[in-house]
Amino acid sequence: MVELKNDRFLRALLREPVDCTPVWMMRQAGRYLPEYRETRARAGDFMSLCMNPKLACEVTLQPLERYDLDAAILFSDILTIPDAMGLGLYFEAGEGPRFKKIVRTADDVAALPVPDVKRDLDYVIAAVREIRSALAGRVPLIGFSGSPWTLATYMVEGGSSKDFRHIKEMMYARPEVMHELLAKLADAVTLYLNEQILAGAQAVQIFDTWGGALSGPMYLEFSLAYMKRIVDGLIRENEGRRVPCILFTKNGGQWLETMADSGADALGLDWTTDIGDARRRVGDRVALQGNMDPSVLYAPADRIRSEVAAILQSFGPGTGHVFNLGHGIHQFVDPESAGVFVDAVHELSASYHD
Repeated sequence: MVELKNDRFLRALLREPVDCTPVWMMRQAGRYLPEYRETRARAGDFMSLCMNPKLACEVTLQPLERYDLDAAILFSDILTIPDAMGLGLYFEAGEGPRFKKIVRTADDVAALPVPDVKRDLDYVIAAVREIRSALAGRVPLIGFSGSPWTLATYMVEGGSSKDFRHIKEMMYARPEVMHELLAKLADAVTLYLNEQILAGAQAVQIFDTWGGALSGPMYLEFSLAYMKRIVDGLIRENEGRRVPCILFTKNGGQWLETMADSGADALGLDWTTDIGDARRRVGDRVALQGNMDPSVLYAPADRIRSEVAAILQSFGPGTGHVFNLGHGIHQFVDPESAGVFVDAVHELSASYHD
């Protein structure tokens, strides 16, 4: 086992002392980087890139060559599980992900298989192994999945949605069908993340992109309950150390206290929640990750630094903070601005960790 040279990300997630606040960026391997665009062009299209372990490894490492990041995140897509269930994922130019088959009825749900991860998602597991080997202990590797609710929204809507008409109709009119779908997805996500952990992922994040579209009671019943089910089933120790789990519900700041009881080690925050207020609300139960508005990266360097300083000040002294954006980095951001952001976090946070 290769010794981890920089483990401050893992230590911060477990609220252990660190020398400065660790930082990584959601979508840090992505279209804002010219080298990523070149690799994607060589692959032919996005899914071909995801399904090629060597190229997925290449783009995962690209941001680490530019920036002093404290973690790498597996390059993949949240919709690999529905694709492995036979729904036929494809990407329409200008419209995002789409599925050839849509799940709308009880019979549709009953017909869905729980994927055999080693067989149906072998390219993801191979990419985890490839990346972990290439990192050679440089920084930890994050594995991830979409949450059951978020995966279900794409499967029922057939792609992205603004009003969630079809999935909310299923949720309110046929809740038993909705629960059957979510239970099947929770089982699949648990198996998927555990295989990532066994292949070398040293932390995992569950992306609940659309949980914030729900009312409070519906969020607890149809989103958080199934994420908790996943957390309960995860491998929590591997290679002699804890494997932290992060839950990230976009627009979920109103439910932090309940999320903190989920069993996860950390909660991701978007930019609509003040991180100092969040820390007061959850106490020492979980670490917090976030939460600068990605649009700040369009600003001049001094404005980026001042925003980093404000978030650090809001969180205050001590460990338990992983700095990140409040959502994925935008494709039109200047790569130099991302570098200003990363360097500012390390430089300005050191005084908070005496």
